[in-house]
Amino acid sequence: MQRRRFSCAALAGLGLSLAGDRLYAFSLGDVDASAGVKAALERGAVAAIGLLGRADGFLGNAQVRIALPAYLNDAARLLKALGQQKRVDELVTAMNRAAESAVPQAKDLLISTVRSLSVQDAVRIVQGGPTSVTDFFAARTRAPLNERFLPIVAEATEQVSLAGKYNAVAGKATTFGLIKKEDAHIESYVTRKALDGLYLIIGEEEKKIRRDPVGTGSDVLRRVFGR
Repeated sequence: MQRRRFSCAALAGLGLSLAGDRLYAFSLGDVDASAGVKAALERGAVAAIGLLGRADGFLGNAQVRIALPAYLNDAARLLKALGQQKRVDELVTAMNRAAESAVPQAKDLLISTVRSLSVQDAVRIVQGGPTSVTDFFAARTRAPLNERFLPIVAEATEQVSLAGKYNAVAGKATTFGLIKKEDAHIESYVTRKALDGLYLIIGEEEKKIRRDPVGTGSDVLRRVFGR
């Protein structure tokens, strides 16, 4: 039998989701699909913020810990050889503490983004890959969160004397193509890495939901993702 093709709009109208080679009908149609995706989005965002927006949320987590850019490793080794290990450690700690301070500021924007989710968005997310929730967040919130994080990160990093030296060295490095222009200032670098870490952890939470929707204790997540 020839397989019928449905557009996203048609799927949304019928309350259907394409998974692999099979079509599934949501038990409560569009409302169920949208509610399930919104629950997954909110659960992932809140969990990620709770994990990262606290002491050692970044510094103590090897997955997201913010290290010095690779091109500064030689300079860091030289400072260590000159007995300046403490100063290097202070900078790394300050970068991670700055990220930990900034992350909680993302909560209201992430939640409002969830509430603006359309039925078409919901269907695309359910049809998508294992990080489609995370990809949705990143596309909708990275730019505004970058603006929100920058002043918080800048305030935290200004307190460390090595931050100014980072900016001076990074500024020169950009002229030789050794560093991305957006990473030429420590606050920009830390902000980008903080957002990378936030979306990474949201992605991990999303994967947990997709692997074990029953284990979430949410009936709507079980119905939408447990197929």
